[in-house]
Amino acid sequence: MAEVKPEEITHPPMDQLQGLEYCIGSNPSWGEAIALGFQHYILALGTAVMIPTLLVPLMGGTDDDTVKVVQTLLFVTGINTLLQTLFGTRLPTVIGGSYAFVVPIISIIHDSSLAQITDDHERFLQTMKAIQGALIVSSSIQIILGYSQLWGICSRFFSPLGMVPVVSLVGFGLFDRGFPVVGRCVEIGIPMLILFIASSQYLKHLHVRRWPILERFSLLITIVIIWIYAYLLTVGGAYKHRPERTQLNCCTDRANLISSAPWIQIPYPLQWGAPTFNAGHSFGMMAAVLVSLIESTGAFKAAARLASATPPPAHVLSRGIGWQGIGILLHGLFGTASGSTVSVENVGLLGSTRVGSRRVTQISSCFMIFFSIMGKFGVLFASIPFTIFAAVYCVLFGLVAAVGLSLLQFTNMNSMRSLFIVGVSIFLGLSVPQYFFRYTLSAQHGPAHTNAGWFNDYINTIFSSPPTVALIVAVFLDNTLDFKDAATDRGMPWWTRFRTFKGDSRNEEFYTLPFKLNRFFAPS
Repeated sequence: MAEVKPEEITHPPMDQLQGLEYCIGSNPSWGEAIALGFQHYILALGTAVMIPTLLVPLMGGTDDDTVKVVQTLLFVTGINTLLQTLFGTRLPTVIGGSYAFVVPIISIIHDSSLAQITDDHERFLQTMKAIQGALIVSSSIQIILGYSQLWGICSRFFSPLGMVPVVSLVGFGLFDRGFPVVGRCVEIGIPMLILFIASSQYLKHLHVRRWPILERFSLLITIVIIWIYAYLLTVGGAYKHRPERTQLNCCTDRANLISSAPWIQIPYPLQWGAPTFNAGHSFGMMAAVLVSLIESTGAFKAAARLASATPPPAHVLSRGIGWQGIGILLHGLFGTASGSTVSVENVGLLGSTRVGSRRVTQISSCFMIFFSIMGKFGVLFASIPFTIFAAVYCVLFGLVAAVGLSLLQFTNMNSMRSLFIVGVSIFLGLSVPQYFFRYTLSAQHGPAHTNAGWFNDYINTIFSSPPTVALIVAVFLDNTLDFKDAATDRGMPWWTRFRTFKGDSRNEEFYTLPFKLNRFFAPS
């Protein structure tokens, strides 16, 4: 093998990723776009089913209540995705339920005034209305930070070096939803993981009539294959005498969604009754809203690269956060037992399929709305064991994390300052939330355990989020540690022109509002 000379090793930094077939504004054929949109819908089902399945029984709800909450969450996810792709950042992102809200919601569930209600159905309704009130009030945080441009002003302190740990931990920080869940049902999870990697990577060059069917639809094809395999194991009695935990992770429709779902049901605002408002609940929920904001910021930047777009300017980022605040408000009005954030798995799917088309994501939102109304048909797909989704997450979360690492090309990684900031922020971003998780698991409460419940929720929620911890550490170090002479090391010469809407001519192509709305909402 010929020796490679140092001058031949040239991989110059590139604003946009290479090898993507479709960017934001370029669209595949309608047939392919519809199939790709359906694939995004299937992927979004994992979180949409898991969050209600986890929380509704704790609230005292029945299988019927769980189904209704799942349908409502999907319905609101479809609306929020459509609003975000039309009027928000306009990036091809799915705006789904967020696990960041689980900590304050569980705190509300365990509130003594609600836990003492003896009737399960009444406790479910009162708890849901308390969660709704907290979401409605706390949504104002993102609405204000977004539409006032305050978050855009805060982004002036961000640099490529500071964003590397944040974007990377948007993916790496979700490792506990990957292989640890696959390990709960290895006979389904391992085949799914191997089959998905093999079909999407090793067999991606196989074409059917010049159509890269495996590269585009490997997720959909492999999910169907393993889903049928899991169904055969279920009906064959493979899990009949296995522990409850094994049945829950391996069996199809273990949550009884299909039998409990109505044929047609349209979610509507205040369907559970008028929300109730409690200052402590609302303050605790605000921590989850801030975490959602930070996680979404990292996911937006990852989506921009995987859609072959320029980094979203400060004005566009603020606009997207404002619309996400509206989305959390909708979650509160409809009652979904969750807030919203950018779906990381759907961002990863952009890289797996190499299709970053905005139209595809908008089509997926239509599927979400349609199947949330057509109850029986919608929950049919929701009966897929979560282990199958976890196997896919191992790949898609890793892709998003790698996008964050790709920002290192714009920084000087031969600088000890850069190495220190990236290393410490990534390590603490993983280590601190792990401490909070293990402490909560052993003590049944978070490390913050004072008489002020809202304070506990704040601390336990903020420091349980890897991207949030990474942002706090990285941005602080990046803006205080020898920063005056480190602009080039931080990647600021490349970053500066993307801060403003007019800083790069391509921004107009990617982020201009439809229907000539920029005349009324001019970029600032």
